[in-house]
Amino acid sequence: MQDKEDKMKIGLCGTMSVGKTTLVKALSELEEFKNYVCTTERSQYLNSLGIPLNHDTTIEGQTIFLSERVTELMQENLVTDRTIIDVIAFTNCAKKVSHVDCDAFAEYASRFIKQYTHIFYISPEGIDIEDNGVRETNAEYRKEIDEEIQKLLLKYRPVYHTLSGTTEKRIEQIIKVINF
Repeated sequence: MQDKEDKMKIGLCGTMSVGKTTLVKALSELEEFKNYVCTTERSQYLNSLGIPLNHDTTIEGQTIFLSERVTELMQENLVTDRTIIDVIAFTNCAKKVSHVDCDAFAEYASRFIKQYTHIFYISPEGIDIEDNGVRETNAEYRKEIDEEIQKLLLKYRPVYHTLSGTTEKRIEQIIKVINF
């Protein structure tokens, strides 16, 4: 059984609009996660600063996203709605980032993946894309990111679990894996 005092870093991984942020917010309200820093990505804020997102992202923009994820990993107990895997996937799918830069970025960023205690992958299967005014709503791009995330999970082989179902079912699955 996982001791509640153990340091645990939990990352939710998946393409856009699969319910990662909703799940982090729900977990943050549970007693089991009262000692956790629960973070959600700040895409809207970063976009308001002129940092391009999605296909239009740049190596500079992805470096900012990477620094956010690494900063999160400095917390003792963490639940976050993005992982280093997500950042690498979005970098690899960016139109404005060269293959050379993608490879160098991934080589550096991948060093931090091992810091997650658990990564929970959420598939987009059966989930409609919601438009929050910032995220990309193109179904093909969403699929491209998901496929890239799956490739990276196979490449880097972190400890990960696949979640499915409603937010409540996903919470049950997480708690079962963590063994609170």
